[in-house]
Amino acid sequence: MAAFGYRRASSLDDALAALAAGDAKVIAGGMSLLPLMKLRLASPDMLVDIGGLSELRAMGPTADGGLEIGALVTYAEVLANTQLPIAVQCIYGIGDIQVRNRGTVGGAISHADPASDLPALGLALDYSAVLRSTRGERTVPLDGFFEGPFQTGIAADEILVKMVRGPLPEGAGGSYQKMEHPASGYSIVGVAAVIVASGGSVTHARVALTGVGEVAYRAKAVEAALLGSDGSQAAVAAAAEHAADGQTVNSDIHADRDYRARMAVVYTRRAIEAALGR
Repeated sequence: MAAFGYRRASSLDDALAALAAGDAKVIAGGMSLLPLMKLRLASPDMLVDIGGLSELRAMGPTADGGLEIGALVTYAEVLANTQLPIAVQCIYGIGDIQVRNRGTVGGAISHADPASDLPALGLALDYSAVLRSTRGERTVPLDGFFEGPFQTGIAADEILVKMVRGPLPEGAGGSYQKMEHPASGYSIVGVAAVIVASGGSVTHARVALTGVGEVAYRAKAVEAALLGSDGSQAAVAAAAEHAADGQTVNSDIHADRDYRARMAVVYTRRAIEAALGR
């Protein structure tokens, strides 16, 4: 690693002041930042450690029936408290026990790895990121938050303090389906689907993919094709064909562009079918 300073924040305000002062990065679990620093892909002058800030560890329902998750809540803590099968499916596939015990929700969303699972889950569940700086606080929907590989809408002086969502639609079913790399566990293709079918037609559809393009994204052409359809196998298959629409599909030693695009269709169909209870 290149040389760097270290400051253990005593409060959120202390951390925000440190970020406002210069070239600094926040560290909490360290599961993603430290490997980048070892490769010198990131070389901050200062690390601001927020790992001890209990104010960022809250998780619970909101007044409107939604949910908020503090940035320092770990994967393991979500697993211990969630009632959502889609969240369990997704998070059990992230890393190993050590990573799930140390890795944080805020870290995963802020890091914006294009093959990370949690961003797709957050998009399908309509989460927003709450960002705070010495200038104030703002709430940003995850749809549009991921700007490129390892790039988000977080300003240099901001900290993601929590994730929030509204209540899920009544009758919503969800599923996370993943084609994972056998060694790393990262998604070659990962698909989160949250679907509501009522009165013989699909009334709500959120489908998000990771591992396919430069960022996790909502497959809005899939959603549009599903909405109002009868949700039959034929309708789902036709909608899934749009899984990679508008994306520059990744191509690497694990899956070339054509194969990955085809797997995006296959796993999107599987996720939607499972969300519909089939």
